[in-house]
Amino acid sequence: MDRCGPAATVAFFERDDRCGVSTLATMARSWKKPGLGGSLLYSVLAFIVSGVVATFARLEIARSQQRTTALRGLPPGGLIVVANHTSIADGVFLALAGRQLGRPLRMVGTAGIIEAPVLGRVFRALGFIAVHRKGPNPSEALRPAADALRAGEAIALYPEGRITRNDRFWPERAKTGAVRLAIETGVPIIALASIGAHRVVGRRRRLLSLVTAVFRRPSVTMRLGRPFSARAFLGLPPTGPVPDPMPADVRAASDEMMRQLVALVAELRRESPPDPIGVPRIE
Repeated sequence: MDRCGPAATVAFFERDDRCGVSTLATMARSWKKPGLGGSLLYSVLAFIVSGVVATFARLEIARSQQRTTALRGLPPGGLIVVANHTSIADGVFLALAGRQLGRPLRMVGTAGIIEAPVLGRVFRALGFIAVHRKGPNPSEALRPAADALRAGEAIALYPEGRITRNDRFWPERAKTGAVRLAIETGVPIIALASIGAHRVVGRRRRLLSLVTAVFRRPSVTMRLGRPFSARAFLGLPPTGPVPDPMPADVRAASDEMMRQLVALVAELRRESPPDPIGVPRIE
């Protein structure tokens, strides 16, 4: 297969410099802003799901130790929320946390989930964005997410691109997609750290862990960070088009974004992280 041809495929939001361009994993071809029906559906589902989730776990939004600078909710306007990933249950808790923090989150997920035969229609009605890991036109990957951000939406994604494989559930080093999207649109990134979801649905024996969670009701605790501007970090103008940054600069901004997320996770765990920008990825 021609790696740089029309059928080229790349890892989630990763640059492929062998092709000489920013080839990115293909997302859904278009994004449609949810109307009144979608907003009502989001509210109804959030109410139902929060009741069901309360059977298995206790969700808490923790205050930052730096209370004088802590955000009480997600700010308005286009926004990228990045979170660490420890369990397949993370998406549910992240969506519910977004509601508690004042914003419906347009989740960015794999096409296999977002475009599932039955649930896919619901997800699309909610404004969720599918990621196609294999697609014919990688150069168009950011368009749907960028459209959502330019429409003033808050999107949520996992910068690691997968559930961490670290045996102690520390975040892995981030991929660069969130920062590339932030540079493209000029929107801020906010980290939302989470601990405890892996106690609700574990890596193995997932059904058994979910059943036992009914009796244990483990706590899932989240903490919100401060807005991070990738453009400001790189010395770029806050608005308007900007030239493509160098790969090393994008990497540096991604590491800084992850530094803030890892610090929040460490604060929740009351432990020192093994690596301040995320542990090396295990393949």
